[in-house]
Amino acid sequence: MIFAGKVVLIVGASSGMGRGVARRLAAEGATIVATARRAGELESLAAEIALDRGVCIIHPADALREDEAAAVVEATIARFGRIDLLLMNVGGAPDLDLRTIGVGAVKDYMRSNYDVCVNYLFPVLHHMMRQGSGMVAHTNSLAGLMGVPLQGPYSAAKGAMRLLMDTCRVEFADHGIRFISIYPGFVATARTQAHAMPSPFEISEQRGVAHIVRALRTERSDYRFPAAISWLVRIATVLPQPIVTMLLRRRLRAART
Repeated sequence: MIFAGKVVLIVGASSGMGRGVARRLAAEGATIVATARRAGELESLAAEIALDRGVCIIHPADALREDEAAAVVEATIARFGRIDLLLMNVGGAPDLDLRTIGVGAVKDYMRSNYDVCVNYLFPVLHHMMRQGSGMVAHTNSLAGLMGVPLQGPYSAAKGAMRLLMDTCRVEFADHGIRFISIYPGFVATARTQAHAMPSPFEISEQRGVAHIVRALRTERSDYRFPAAISWLVRIATVLPQPIVTMLLRRRLRAART
């Protein structure tokens, strides 16, 4: 993909890798439509992009609200007439021990990692069908490929998004819409610094941004990084389940000592 001249809607653009990707794509000539809950962070992002002579339109909104998400999509279409790329870079969760949490906590993290994407995904897809083209990208997680200790609700939500994107890839193919699922490992963002779990092969936020931009540019439908932990996860998904369970129990014990 060549980003110059493209209209790019980024959900979760106020901080972390979403913010970094917004700045990178704006520098390459894309028109950025940035949305997140924190208006102040979005305003500072728009100012930074403007200083670099880029274009960034902001729409503060709560992605958990279906009506607010739809309003962002409608405002983007009204102003620019199209959306060429949707990047959903939302979600996350602190360490959660399934033995100590209740039903409400599990549902909350499903909403904050799955519902927030669905609220933007389908309004954009309906427009892209009329448009006859477009690309949808989702920053998933390697944790969405297997159940990770202390990340159960997060893994479940990311796994649900993985399956939804895989199905969309089939059902919307005839409408010229492409889908990219991006699976990061451990990335050192401000949000992840408080986590207690070990973070093997953790990479910097800047490297994470570079990987996401590369995934978008090359239009790879399934992009996983960094390589070392990506291959460990691939191996784990083909090992017998009792062996995987034993290894993950050791990891859980190590995290608690």
